[in-house]
Amino acid sequence: MIQIYSTTFCPYCLAAKNLLKERQLEFSEINIESINMSREELERKTGGRTVPQIVIDGKVIGGYEDLLALDNQGKLPTG
Repeated sequence: MIQIYSTTFCPYCLAAKNLLKERQLEFSEINIESINMSREELERKTGGRTVPQIVIDGKVIGGYEDLLALDNQGKLPTG
């Protein structure tokens, strides 16, 4: 299960979602603006204040660069 905490106009969020779509991986998106989640709440939940924050199988992996690194290492789940 993949979750992405995002905001509406975040280019790195879009890049992360596009990468997952290219790899045919399903994910759920939590738009922190839509649910009025503060950056402090995001940090308490994921350990990070910036978006995207990506969680794979309950483990926070970080942001887009971290997702890209996992992809380059062949460590993303298969779709």
